[in-house]
Amino acid sequence: MSKKIKGEVSRTPKEKMTLLDVGAIFLRTLKLLVDFGYVVVLLLGMLGAGIAFGYLGSQIDRVAIPDKDTMIGQVSSLTRISTLTYSDGSLISEVSSDLLRTPVESSSISDHVKAAIIATEDENFKTHNGVVPKAVFRATLTSVLGLGETSGGSTLTQQLIKQQILGDDPTFSRKAKEIIYALALERYMEKEDILTDYFNVSPFGRNYQGRNIAGIEEAAQGIFGVSAKDLTIPQAAYLAGLPQSPIVYSPYTSTGQFKTDEDMSYGIARQQDVLYNMYRTGVISKEDYDSYKAYDIKQDFRQPEAIVADNHDYLYYTVMEEAQDIMYDYLVEREGVSEQDLKNDETKESYRELALEKIQTGGYTITTTINKTVHSAMQDAVAQFGGLLDDGTGTVEVGNVLTDNDTGAILGFVGGRDYNSNQNNHAFDTERSVGSTNKPLFYGIAIENGLMGSASILSNYPTTFSSGEKIYHGSSEGTAAVTLQDALNNSFNIPAFWTYKMLQNKGIDVESYLSRLGYDIDEYGIESLPLGGGVEVSVAQQTNAYQAISNDGAYLEQYMIDKITDSEGNVIYQHEAKPVQVFSKATATILQDLLRGPLDSGMTTTFDSRLKAINPGLANADWIGKTGTTNDFADVWLMLATPTVSLGGWAGHDDNTSLQSLTSYNNNANYMAHLVNAINAADPSLFGTDQRFDLDGSVIKSTVLKSTGLKPGSVKLNNESTFTLGGETTTSYWAINGAGQTTYDFMIGGTDSDKAAAWSKVSGQ
Repeated sequence: MSKKIKGEVSRTPKEKMTLLDVGAIFLRTLKLLVDFGYVVVLLLGMLGAGIAFGYLGSQIDRVAIPDKDTMIGQVSSLTRISTLTYSDGSLISEVSSDLLRTPVESSSISDHVKAAIIATEDENFKTHNGVVPKAVFRATLTSVLGLGETSGGSTLTQQLIKQQILGDDPTFSRKAKEIIYALALERYMEKEDILTDYFNVSPFGRNYQGRNIAGIEEAAQGIFGVSAKDLTIPQAAYLAGLPQSPIVYSPYTSTGQFKTDEDMSYGIARQQDVLYNMYRTGVISKEDYDSYKAYDIKQDFRQPEAIVADNHDYLYYTVMEEAQDIMYDYLVEREGVSEQDLKNDETKESYRELALEKIQTGGYTITTTINKTVHSAMQDAVAQFGGLLDDGTGTVEVGNVLTDNDTGAILGFVGGRDYNSNQNNHAFDTERSVGSTNKPLFYGIAIENGLMGSASILSNYPTTFSSGEKIYHGSSEGTAAVTLQDALNNSFNIPAFWTYKMLQNKGIDVESYLSRLGYDIDEYGIESLPLGGGVEVSVAQQTNAYQAISNDGAYLEQYMIDKITDSEGNVIYQHEAKPVQVFSKATATILQDLLRGPLDSGMTTTFDSRLKAINPGLANADWIGKTGTTNDFADVWLMLATPTVSLGGWAGHDDNTSLQSLTSYNNNANYMAHLVNAINAADPSLFGTDQRFDLDGSVIKSTVLKSTGLKPGSVKLNNESTFTLGGETTTSYWAINGAGQTTYDFMIGGTDSDKAAAWSKVSGQ
C-alpha cells in the first residue's frame, strides 16, 4: 500500500479521467466561441457589404446616362489652352500647364505597350463590357470591411471615365456614375478607340525636365527619348507601370534630376511586376521574361535638363487662385456632391485638384474685372515711386487694392515692389494688424444705434486697460474731452476704447456688423479691438470695408473674375452681386462726412498737401480716408475713397520689423499721392472728380452745444440745484433719434472724476 502524501486528495482513475475531459471540453468550447466570433464578424461584414451594395445600387438608379456625342467628346477631349483676360477682353496670359501632352493615333502606339497595359491594368479588357462585376464586388467588399486598399474594380474604361469626367473622389455616388458611364461608353466606342484615348490622357509622372507629362507619346519622349511606336518591351513595361502612381514611379524629381537609387527602385520594381504580368498572360515567353527582367532599364533614361522658368506675376497667380475656387464650386454643384461627402478631406482635395486641372487644360476663357490700363499704371507707379517708402530700415514692401464702390469689382492692385525678388502678394495674402483704420467702423456702429452723433464729445482723459496698462497715443497719455471729429482727425486711441466699452455695456452685437463686412475675428473680448488688436486682415479685405462705407453702407464682396466661358462659348460662371446693407444710408453718409477730416486736417498724413502739389485738380476730388499705424510702427496704412472707388494701402516689412516713426505721415502719404496720380492719368474719370458725398435725406440734424454735443438746456445736478448751460452751437448729424438734451453725464466714456472734470470745464463750476 502506498503512502498518502500529506495534503493530497485521493482520487480513483475514473475521477482523474473526468478532470482531463473537463480540460479538453473547456478548450473545445473556447475554440467554438472563437470560431463563432469569426462567423459573427463575417456575418456583420456581409451585412455591411449588403447595405453598401444596396446603397451603391440606389446611387446607380439615380444616374442619368449621357448622350453619345457628349460622352465621346468628354473622354476624347485633350488639353486645350485656357486664357486669362482683362475686363476689355485683351489677353493677360495663357494659362500655363505644367502638364505636357502630345496625342497620337493608335497606329503610333507600340503594340508592346498596349499589351503591357492590358496585362497589368485590365487583362479582361478585350472581353468585358466596361465593368467586371466580380472586380466591383471585390473592391466594394474590401472597402466595406476595411481590409486595405485595392486597385481592383476599375477597368481601363472606368479609369478613362474617372480621369476625363468624374475625378477621383471616393464616394459611392461617383462610383455609381463611373459604372454606368463605363457601360455606356463601351456601347458608344470601339475598344481600340477607348484604349487609344486612355493612352493619350493618362498621367505618366515627370519627364527629364521635371515637368508633368500625360499621354504615351510625351512619356516615351520625356523618359526614353523615343517615339511611342518605337518602345522596346522593357521600356513599354516601365511606362505601363507608371499610371498607377505616376509621381512615385517616375525616375525624375520635380526639378528634373534623377531620384536616388532607393526612390528609383519603386518604379523599377513596378516594371518587374508588369513584365511578370506580360509573361503570366502569355504576352511574352519565359525565356524573354528572364531576359527582359535582367535588363537595366536605367541606362535608357534621358539625362536631366534644366527647365525654363515662367514669367508670371502677382496678377496671374491671384486670378488663378480665384478661378480654382470658382471651378471647385462649379464641379461640386454639377456633380451633386453632398456636404457630408465634402467632410472627407480626400474628397475635397480631389475636387480641388480636378478644378485646377480643368482650369489649366480645359480651354476656358476667364474674364477678369481688371482694368488693363489702370492696372498697368499701378505697376509702373510702384516701380517708379516705391522707393519713396524706404526710410532707412531696409526695402519697405507695399500692397494696394483699387475697388469699384458700386460693384465690388477689383480694378487693379499692387502685390509688391517686385515679383521677381519677393513673390509674397501683399495685397491679398499678407494679413496684418489694421491699426486705427478700424476706428471708423466702431464709431459707425455707435452712430447706427443712436448712441453717438457727429458732434458728440468723447473722453480722451488718461486711462488704462483693465490690466492696468496705460493707453497711449504715441507718447501721449491723453488730454481731455474731444469731439468725435477731433478723435478721428488725430486718431486718438482712448475715445475709440471708450466707444467699444459703451457698445459692450449697451449689449450691441458688434460681431454681427463686422462679420457682415467680411471679418473673421476669433475673440471679441479684446479691449484693443477698435485699435486693431486681434484684427489681422489683408489690404483687399480692409479696402472692402471702406467700399461699404463709400457705397452708402452696402457691402459688396470683392471679386476679380467676372465670368468663365468654356471652349464652346457657354458661360459656366457669371458673377452675381449680393449686396449686404451693413450700415444704414444715414450712418454711412455721416461717416463719409466725418472721414474728410483725417485727410483735410493733415494731422496724421500729408496725403492732401502732397497730392495738391502734384495734381491740384485731382486733389479737389471728394477724398475721404483714414490712417493706421500699429505698435512699434511695424505697419502703416492709408485707406482712401471717393464716391466712385476705394483704394487701400499697406506698407511694412515682411518680418514685422519697425519702420521709422514718420513713415506713415510722410513716406506712405507721398507714395500714395503719386499712385493715385498715376491711376488718374490712366483713366481720368475713375476717381469721379465731379461727384460728391452727400448726406442721406434720412439723416437727423440736431442743433447742439459745441461743448457737450447735446442740445442746450437746464441740467439738474446731484445737489438738486439746476444749472442752465448755453454757448456756441453747431449741427450734429444722427442716424436715429437725434441729440438729447445736455446732461451732467454728456461725455462718452471716462471715469467719474473724468466726467466731473469735463463738466467743470464746460460749466465753469
